[in-house]
Amino acid sequence: MITTASSSSLASQDRTASFGATNAVFIGRSVRLSLRNADAMIMAIALPVMLMLLFTYVFGGALDPSGNYVDYVVPGIILLCAGFGSSSTAADVALDMTGGIIDRFRTMPIRSMSVVTGHVVASLLRNLITTGIVFGVAMLVGFHPSAGPLQWLEAIGLIALFIFTITWLFAAIGLVAGSPTAAGSYGFILLFLPYLSSAFVETDTMPKWLQGVADNQPFTPIIETIRGLLTDAPLHHQGWLAVGWCLLLLAVALVWSVWTFGRKAGRR
Repeated sequence: MITTASSSSLASQDRTASFGATNAVFIGRSVRLSLRNADAMIMAIALPVMLMLLFTYVFGGALDPSGNYVDYVVPGIILLCAGFGSSSTAADVALDMTGGIIDRFRTMPIRSMSVVTGHVVASLLRNLITTGIVFGVAMLVGFHPSAGPLQWLEAIGLIALFIFTITWLFAAIGLVAGSPTAAGSYGFILLFLPYLSSAFVETDTMPKWLQGVADNQPFTPIIETIRGLLTDAPLHHQGWLAVGWCLLLLAVALVWSVWTFGRKAGRR
């Protein structure tokens, strides 16, 4: 009887925690870490807001003398907000991977890959909140969207999909980086791409060689789709391109992350 009880206890200890329970624990951990890192939250809000004020009040008059430039620039600022807010995920993941805590998690009956999922979901929640704040500031400086309820839902859905996608990309960068500092540096490449898109100026105002780059990179169709939804403008084929780019990049990021984590952590 004692032997049977002992065997049952050992089997219970060896049983791996469920997928949902493990992810819930790590999401809670990452949310708590985010709440403690107030500086990162403030900068994720302040930097896009400052850029919006800069382009609206300093450059806006030259770029659009009619005074409607704020309606043009807000979608690009929203994606910048998402990018800056998600970039900290790379450093957070790199810190976990290089700080030794993953080795500790591997000794526990849990799915240690969930530590990355926790960072991603916490970042998604954090960035949806900061994006809402940036939207509010945009309204205060003169942004007047003409979207209907369905268009608002579609725009929010696309923004959430974009945030989820770029956060997984930053998580993958954090997994391959050798340190949190290196992860932040590598992630800067993604943050630079919106400046080479239609975020701030029409692509047809660019040199021909640069126009080709701007028209055929992921950020341009995503920005144009959000802009079209919020201003009730025709989307043409941009909507499908935006969703397609997001899903493609998300698939690449997920495969890259799972493979890298399995290789570095010693198990999948």
